[in-house]
Amino acid sequence: MSGHSKWSTIKHKKAATDAKRGKSFTKLIKEITVAARMGGGDVNANPRLRTAVLAARAENMPKDNMDRAIKKGTGDLEGVNYEEIVYEGYGPGGAAVMVESLTDNKNRTVAEVRHIFNKAGGNLGASGCVGYLFDKKGYLVVEKSAADEEALMECALEAGAEDVLEDGDNFEVITDPQDFEAVLDAIEAAGIAHIGAEVTMLPQTTAPLAGKEAEQMIRLIDNLDDNDDVQKVYTNADIPDDIMDG
Repeated sequence: MSGHSKWSTIKHKKAATDAKRGKSFTKLIKEITVAARMGGGDVNANPRLRTAVLAARAENMPKDNMDRAIKKGTGDLEGVNYEEIVYEGYGPGGAAVMVESLTDNKNRTVAEVRHIFNKAGGNLGASGCVGYLFDKKGYLVVEKSAADEEALMECALEAGAEDVLEDGDNFEVITDPQDFEAVLDAIEAAGIAHIGAEVTMLPQTTAPLAGKEAEQMIRLIDNLDDNDDVQKVYTNADIPDDIMDG
């Protein structure tokens, strides 16, 4: 299974630049707002909100921003009403792509997402066409230089992690979504630094891409990520490191 989630690892390695941070904050605020709207504003009683707040803290979002987003979700402050839509499709080479969005205009969003797929040589598919290829998991990335493998494995597994894997310069810690927070807390309490932690969709198998198809896939993912209505993008594409880093 090593390297099965390389795309996630690369995203964390290329930690958000300051220019991207504004966009990252916008997406995190939308998620906090929707989570609060659906499950209430108490982080202790709302797992989705708790996860969203953890993600915002990881990006060093000011607490005031989080509090305002929660109040917009609960109706204490006026806010936009977002709808959750998941788009599924195929990228170059037939690789699977899932797109999570929060939008106040689904007609606009589907048109823009379809255009991005088509432009990159992919195509938007029907709901459910690739979702079965992914599992929802808690996922942490720890650089090998930041942790002893045995210490990390013992800490993570004792806290409830499912597995600790090697992927190049990193360790990947995989958890059930319900155990994600406990494992994250245990790793941080042990003084082990991570470069990424999130509840995500991990592919069961990967689709190796090379050459032009790999480059098109990177453009597809980048363009989707840059869309204001898109929250998260997942793919099972396995792209060579030299193209990823290029």
